[in-house]
Amino acid sequence: MDVYTSFSYTDLGIAPFFIQRLSERRIHQPTEIQKLAIPRLLAGENLLFRSATGTGKTFAYLLPLFERLVRSPEVSGPLLLILAPTLELCSQIKAEGDFLIHAEKTKAPVKISLIIGSANMSRQIETLKKDKPQVIVGNPARLLQLVRMGKLTLGHVKALVLDEGDRLIADELFPETQELVSCINRHRQTAACSATLSTRSKKRLLPLMGEQVGIVESEEQEILRERIQHWALFSESRRKIPVLCSFLAAARAKKVLVFSSQGGQVGNIVSQLQYHKIAAVGLYGEMDKKTRKQALEDFKAGRARVLVSSDLAARGLDIPLISHIVALDVPDAEGYIHRAGRTGRAGNRGIMVTLGDAEELHRFATLEKKLGIQVYPKVLYQGRIGVP
Repeated sequence: MDVYTSFSYTDLGIAPFFIQRLSERRIHQPTEIQKLAIPRLLAGENLLFRSATGTGKTFAYLLPLFERLVRSPEVSGPLLLILAPTLELCSQIKAEGDFLIHAEKTKAPVKISLIIGSANMSRQIETLKKDKPQVIVGNPARLLQLVRMGKLTLGHVKALVLDEGDRLIADELFPETQELVSCINRHRQTAACSATLSTRSKKRLLPLMGEQVGIVESEEQEILRERIQHWALFSESRRKIPVLCSFLAAARAKKVLVFSSQGGQVGNIVSQLQYHKIAAVGLYGEMDKKTRKQALEDFKAGRARVLVSSDLAARGLDIPLISHIVALDVPDAEGYIHRAGRTGRAGNRGIMVTLGDAEELHRFATLEKKLGIQVYPKVLYQGRIGVP
């Protein structure tokens, strides 16, 4: 029997006021990755950890690092810096941090600031000067810009987190991430996490994390294999949007996330869905912050039934009650894991649907074997979803 099976957050060393906050969300038992990561982070270790999407990685680092933070005699910072690749993920992490720290009743409550690109820089500078936040959540580009301007000093940072670490060290983001990390106090604790960590990602991440880095790779894959059904639906390339419309009508799902690897096509896909009277919004990297925020709010609130997104824009997002994911193309194994992981969260079940032509479905069959999942072929017939 797993020695961690009966562990509670109390057993892991988490303070009662954080446990109370978790209980308000009906979170009472730590997940496998939390059982593995929290004690080591509480002990001050540098830790690189991987676990499937939806397994509680954010709380796996927030809980122990906040625990260490509130014990610190220092009350002004920044002492904890959390980096993430997208504006939406940064906002999501900040919201989770606000939720946890709200229960802290000390005379000097921890302050958290969100520093992201496309937001008003003057206001961000004023916030840093006025609030002196102990925790900063942001994307490398904007933070590095403020460091270069002399508006942000990172010499006193005690802990650094690289959330979605494999994306932060991808070719297009690596130079900024690397430069920013070099500006941070070397005598710090570093944590990095993702649902996927390739050998190449580890080779780039480990040098950024200091010496004696522990690695934890949870085999908690039941979400991908047991809580999510995987469907394949044939469609000629030129007919994917009509097939998508037909599928949406047949599935009658209230909340659907559609992925396209071509970010430049997201707007066109949304327009075609709207033409067919389907309430849809889009999310992609080139959108301004206000429009992106509004799209997410409309989707979360149910004003839009469908969210069409590029892979980068939806990276790491936790949107409740997404029942169906529809992929308009076949990604690599890492991309598929991240896409599928947007459903089947918080104990729910979900369906991952891949639309592809003959060549794409052949590649999908290879992916099926690599990931150890079972894919069920489906067809659309007379407005219904059936088996061939």
